[in-house]
Amino acid sequence: MTTVFSKVANRVLYISMCGELDESVAVSVRGDLDALISRSDFDRVVIDLSKLVFMDSTGIGVLIGRYKKLRARNSLVFLANPTASVDKILRLSGIYDIMPKVV
Repeated sequence: MTTVFSKVANRVLYISMCGELDESVAVSVRGDLDALISRSDFDRVVIDLSKLVFMDSTGIGVLIGRYKKLRARNSLVFLANPTASVDKILRLSGIYDIMPKVV
């Protein structure tokens, strides 16, 4: 199970995900993220991954899909605080080239 939390401050949408992001929860997480994107007013998005303990290639797909929606809105997207195991898959995927890692 994955839980998604969010807040908007200074035109930045902060999203935090807790749990695992894999095929079993991808549809639910995708829906949660799309709802946040459509109803929030922001210029940038920071996705905090500090409490995401596992992510597979399906999770990468979820992130890339949301990236495409956000870029269509001219919003910048950043990934923050990935755990070591999540950071490894993000580095291997090359996703940091389009969604920079911030501390």
